[in-house]
Amino acid sequence: MIDWDRVANLRAEIGAEDFAEVAAMFLDEADEVVARLRRDGPGPALESELHFLKGSALNLGFRELAGLCNEGEKRAAGGAAVDVARVLHSYATSRAAFAAGLSARTNAA
Repeated sequence: MIDWDRVANLRAEIGAEDFAEVAAMFLDEADEVVARLRRDGPGPALESELHFLKGSALNLGFRELAGLCNEGEKRAAGGAAVDVARVLHSYATSRAAFAAGLSARTNAA
């Protein structure tokens, strides 16, 4: 679900303080996109919303979410149905796993 090697590499590249800022910014922005998707469902902005989530997810190591967003983005571009509920579920479980794993890794250090 979470690519912890990617998380560790990003943290090493930018430092712990900047990593915390980047992670918080991603989660805040992703929360906004997820709230719009919950509220509005699939619509004309779905492809761009999924594209944004995919890029952010890749940067922060949310591997499963990035894959679902990539698949959904392609389907939306082709006019096919997208399982938005599955994307939203993946975000929620990934976000929880990220928070728990980050906390455990920080406390172990």
